[in-house]
Amino acid sequence: MLYEEQIRGRLSFLSQTKTIEQQIIAYKGLQTTAKDYCHIPILPFDYPAAIEHQHLRKTYPRLGNMDLKIAAIALVQNATLLTCNQSDFGIIQELSIENWSIN
Repeated sequence: MLYEEQIRGRLSFLSQTKTIEQQIIAYKGLQTTAKDYCHIPILPFDYPAAIEHQHLRKTYPRLGNMDLKIAAIALVQNATLLTCNQSDFGIIQELSIENWSIN
């Protein structure tokens, strides 16, 4: 889902460009994101993740839908979620999270 968020952000930025220079910058960012994900595995939002997502929505109704999808994928894949958003993801007790941006 992080991929989805990043692509949506890039496309949103692109749609708001007004100059050729801004368009060039926006397309360069989109291309960089696409190249980066050639080397990063994208974990699936599959049926088990969808079921887990439904459970999380009931258990943590105040968290954002996209965050809950990300958490559901991490949980069913038994993966550690790398995030700077420890305030939201940290309340999901069964979720393993790490913040690698802290020195």
